[in-house]
Amino acid sequence: MCLSDRAEIAHDVLSYLAKNDEAGDTFEGIVEWWLLERNIRRGSTEVKAALDDLVARKLIREYKTRDAKVHYRTNSRKQEEINALIEKE
Repeated sequence: MCLSDRAEIAHDVLSYLAKNDEAGDTFEGIVEWWLLERNIRRGSTEVKAALDDLVARKLIREYKTRDAKVHYRTNSRKQEEINALIEKE
C-alpha cells in the first residue's frame, strides 16, 4: 500500500468520525462498515462512468423499464467488436 492510500484511508476514518461523533468500532467494524461503504460509493461512480462510455461507443444499449430504472444489455449489432475486445484481455 502506498502512502497516498494510507493518507486516503486516514482521511476517510477521520471524516467518518467527524460526521458521527458518537461512533466507535473495532478494526473489523471499521473495515467492513465504514470504509467498505465509502469504497462502494466511490466504485459506483467508476461503474457508471464505464457504462456511459460503453453506451457512447454503442457497445451496449440502455433502456428504461416500467419501473423507470435504467437497464443495460449488449448491442447485438456490435457483437463481433465486443468479442474482439473481450479476447484482447
